[in-house]
Amino acid sequence: MTDALPDLTAYDAVLFDLDGVLTPTAEVHMHAWATMFAELFAAWEITPPYTERDYFEYLDGKKRYDGVASLLRSRSVEVPWGEPSDPETADTVCGIGNRKNAYFERALREDGIAPYPGSMLLIERLRAAGTPIAVVSSSKNAEEVLRVAGIRDLFPVVMDGVIAERDHLASKPAPDVFVEAARMLGVDPARSAAVEDALSGVQSAAAGGFGLVVGVDRGVGADDLVAAGADVVVDDLAAFAA
Repeated sequence: MTDALPDLTAYDAVLFDLDGVLTPTAEVHMHAWATMFAELFAAWEITPPYTERDYFEYLDGKKRYDGVASLLRSRSVEVPWGEPSDPETADTVCGIGNRKNAYFERALREDGIAPYPGSMLLIERLRAAGTPIAVVSSSKNAEEVLRVAGIRDLFPVVMDGVIAERDHLASKPAPDVFVEAARMLGVDPARSAAVEDALSGVQSAAAGGFGLVVGVDRGVGADDLVAAGADVVVDDLAAFAA
């Protein structure tokens, strides 16, 4: 926990990552990735085995297909990229990514999702102060997650994986998605704050020149978040709502 936290209402806007920041969907993603890659690695006899650290290093915060390619490359495995329309059974980057997404969608449908209470306290404070807010997510499931969590109407701007693919925006850790979300809100990144739990997301916001980058430590580690570019690190956004 960081002492003497800055007042986020003093910034022109606050841009939030979704999974792991607003909702605990990062845990659902982690389980879906682990299940899918454990099966794939066993079938293809890929070593070393998939570990939780792989999620944080190669998958967390990135667009789905970029994450697949990055992780396979870490094991010196190359497969054709394929097309987003590839079936789950296809042994392509897109097919493997779609296979993982099927696990995720099933879990979301069966179990639902609720936002972090501490994050909602901060959102309420920002809305009461009139501070513009947005969601910046690499996930193509962002709209559905926000809807299931019952918070879609709180955000006038949602920059997600669908828009990023449509507009050919580079995946985090490149700054593109954060910078574009700021443009959509009509604010200057240098006068705005970004909130992230993923190393690639922190790097993205820092590269985009945001005036404040907040790291939320949901397991990746405070030191690593600071090294990636976070100005302050908390383990719960309720700290900003006190």
